[in-house]
Amino acid sequence: MHQKTILITGASRGIGRAAAICFAEHGYHVFLNAAHSVRALSETAHQIQTLGSGSCELVPGDVGNPVEVRKIFSQIQDSRKGLDVLINNAGISYIGLLTDMTDDEWNRILSVNLSSAFYCCRSAIPYMVSRKSGKIINVSSMWGTSGASCEAAYSASKAGLHGLTKALAKELAPSGIQVNAAAFGVIDTSMNVRLDPEERAALADEIPAGYFASAKEAAEFLYQMAGMPDYMTGQIIGFDGGFL
Repeated sequence: MHQKTILITGASRGIGRAAAICFAEHGYHVFLNAAHSVRALSETAHQIQTLGSGSCELVPGDVGNPVEVRKIFSQIQDSRKGLDVLINNAGISYIGLLTDMTDDEWNRILSVNLSSAFYCCRSAIPYMVSRKSGKIINVSSMWGTSGASCEAAYSASKAGLHGLTKALAKELAPSGIQVNAAAFGVIDTSMNVRLDPEERAALADEIPAGYFASAKEAAEFLYQMAGMPDYMTGQIIGFDGGFL
């Protein structure tokens, strides 16, 4: 029986780690990626190994670098030939005025949040096309839909991810490959540690659901997306507690 395979980028923490554990619990062989947090990535692997279901393999590297992405997919090909599911989750944020942002900071946001998805999709697609099946899920944000003040670069990168999702879905639908994006709202991860208790409470009040979703809830949503019929493709699906 074919064991399904998945690559999750940015799997050392937050949504990526929770998703890795969730898919492993459902029997997947999970390729775990992170650029710098290899120790934390190893901790994710250890958690998976104690589950008694699924399996995993470390493929560290900067997915914003096309040379490193080629190395990652060479390892994937040697190990399992290719992927059934790709989750482009790697992402970083920048909060501040656009006029204060440096060229390097702008380029880094685009590289990690948008170019990485392009590089990983480009490497994953040939195997999926050969099998006439595959799922690509881009982890995005509600700010890619509406934009956020003082997060112009982040919003732009996620809006670009939405465009990539819709265009690629049309390109790959004839080959039986599904491409969608999850537009997450406020998820309770380390990306929000900058908020003090008063700021957290004020932000929670803006969310109709009244709370920050957990990384586990976000991971379960990604797993459900991977199980949707192929006809659901090219969609930007909100998971934001009714914020937008």
